[in-house]
Amino acid sequence: MSEHEHDEELRDERRHVAGLYDRLDAARAQARRDHRRALRGDGESPMDRDVRVRATAAQVRRLDVADNGLCFGRLDDLDGDRSYIGRIGILDEENDFEPLLMDWRAPAARPFYTATGANPENMRRRRQFHTRGRRIVDFTDEVLGRPGKDGGHDDGNDADAALLAAVNAPRGEGMRDIVATIQAEQDEIIRLEHPGVTVIEGGPGTGKTVVALHRVAYLLYTQRERIERHGVLVVGPNPAFLDHIGQVLPSLGESDVVFMTPGDLVPGRHVTVEDGPQAARSKGSLAVLDVLAAAIADRQRLPEEPVAIELQDLTVRIDAATAEWARDEARATGLPHNEARATFREIVVYVLTERAIGRIGKGWLTRDDTAAWEQMRTELVDELAELEGFAAALELLWPVLTPEDLLAPLYESPERLRAAGADPAWWRADGTAWTVSDVPLLDELVDMLGRDPAAARAEDRAEVAEQAAQAEYAAGVMEILTLDREELDEDLGFTVEDLTHAGVLADRFVEEDTRELAERAAADRDWTYRHVVVDEAQELSAMDWRVLMRRCPARAFTVVGDLAQRRSPAGATSWGAMLDRYVADRWVYRSLTVNYRTPAEIMAVAAALLAEFAPDVEPPESVRASGVAPWSREVTADELPAAIEEFVLAEAPREGTSVVIGPAGVPGVVPPSETKGLEFDAVLVVEPERILAEGPQGAADLYVALTRATQRLGVLHREPLPAVLTGLTEVAPAARVGS
Repeated sequence: MSEHEHDEELRDERRHVAGLYDRLDAARAQARRDHRRALRGDGESPMDRDVRVRATAAQVRRLDVADNGLCFGRLDDLDGDRSYIGRIGILDEENDFEPLLMDWRAPAARPFYTATGANPENMRRRRQFHTRGRRIVDFTDEVLGRPGKDGGHDDGNDADAALLAAVNAPRGEGMRDIVATIQAEQDEIIRLEHPGVTVIEGGPGTGKTVVALHRVAYLLYTQRERIERHGVLVVGPNPAFLDHIGQVLPSLGESDVVFMTPGDLVPGRHVTVEDGPQAARSKGSLAVLDVLAAAIADRQRLPEEPVAIELQDLTVRIDAATAEWARDEARATGLPHNEARATFREIVVYVLTERAIGRIGKGWLTRDDTAAWEQMRTELVDELAELEGFAAALELLWPVLTPEDLLAPLYESPERLRAAGADPAWWRADGTAWTVSDVPLLDELVDMLGRDPAAARAEDRAEVAEQAAQAEYAAGVMEILTLDREELDEDLGFTVEDLTHAGVLADRFVEEDTRELAERAAADRDWTYRHVVVDEAQELSAMDWRVLMRRCPARAFTVVGDLAQRRSPAGATSWGAMLDRYVADRWVYRSLTVNYRTPAEIMAVAAALLAEFAPDVEPPESVRASGVAPWSREVTADELPAAIEEFVLAEAPREGTSVVIGPAGVPGVVPPSETKGLEFDAVLVVEPERILAEGPQGAADLYVALTRATQRLGVLHREPLPAVLTGLTEVAPAARVGS
């Protein structure tokens, strides 16, 4: 194609895409009008109105995100037909709803990502647009199946132009979507039709996370009705990681997604502190279930001395034999602890009332006088219910427990830990100083303890009272309304005749729950999701997986990880060992092998380290070289702060992002664990010898640190450089560390 022909086609494409934006603007304006009408209600029931409000709001959000890069490519088939590919689909409503723009997730759009010269999939040309905002800057063509003809190139460089431009671009504050540059191996995973667990494993920079997020967007497109009402949960290793990935799905028009770390999985808790290795390992094991059961049983006490209960006319006592009988009966119900308490109480009350009646009626009352006996029992039961001493005795012997009530005293007491068979490493002075490893235990105990029936009844009574108050308020409103009828009908959006009873008015003005789905789901421990994405999944313990399986009974997961980067002592050593107990043969494994982030020069250094601590793992192959050699520099303790500052100052004027990664205790550095899943243009690793000294966890941490850079990597070391890092170029102290 000549330069003149290229310019002509560029003008044509710009006109076409401008027309698509006109239609986008019109659709968005219509969606906003629909949303405003939905808010007014137009005579619908409150439930129907709520459904329509949420649906129209979601449509507005989807259209709002399409401005940047609405259309990013074109496919020409062998018959000469053209299909434009973009973030969303746009139909020509005036021409039998012909597609003007095809959603990237549509089946017909797949060849845009998968067609090759060897397998063109009936396509002749793939055109990729390079855009800035709403404007096409340029385009590149790849002629499929016929290299060298029709403007094609034998070297295939144009096919990689968009990809290389994307991976070489400076990094911003968050992860970007890859909708315009999805590669074939990524597309195969994104569109995989598997109802169970899909494991995506790949080394650093292979795009595991972004592929998983695009898979969520694809599933929401193909299974929206099934998934959307319950939403999707995305679990990541830390808040910085969630901030980093947080805009990918909204940029694809999907917002019904909840983002959490493992420390957020119990509503009301936001836990970031980690246990030491031994405590984390033992808390993460399934053996902890026996420990929790024993800890609960330890709180179901037998009195060392009989407990006196002062009735009006006499004193009765709860002795060990009575408590043991009641305990055995309560445990035999198989109910959770708090719910079984009713049985414990019932047995104790029965024994105490029998003894009291026998003593009170001695000489004049026998069991043959059934009516008198039962009358006296009723009076005694009522009296016991009012006695603070009896309530205190029950609380001593079979207390109502919350998960926090059980765990905090357990952690603070070496005696209780021994009685439950717990690891002594669990002990801490402040039992409420929760750690990430405590979260699955707290969640497990919700089911093991059960709800307090008395509290549940109180909540029910409060709800009934609230509904009654709303109805009373509505009735009062009806009495004082003095507005003109036509004005009233217009203001309310319905006629007075629509009010069949005062409760209808209350429903109109009292919304039960106006929160977005993501907010409602995050606050509800019993919420179940239709799909769950787990990133850095190699770090999750067996107990973490129990929490997640409860959140998704359908067992529909996208699991993302790299076993070579595992640092948690309770994490996965193999995917099968972690998943087989939950999903058996309902999980599939896919791997990503191409490194899009880390240049070949840096990956060579990281691969040498990988070969030392994980020799069976094949490092990913980098798709590019940067031309910049990674360097190292030896410094003294006194020189280290200035050397770090020198790097920061050198990187500050450059476009992109940078970070200093190092061991805990070094001022101005970020620990490797907090950079997992993140990427930066430039990385400075400080004191790798200290990171490595942490053992297997240290090797994984250093591997993570070395593979965060997309362009430049430097290393500062005080002790001799570890042998596995000899691939670094040693620079003189006078050299600028940012160069």
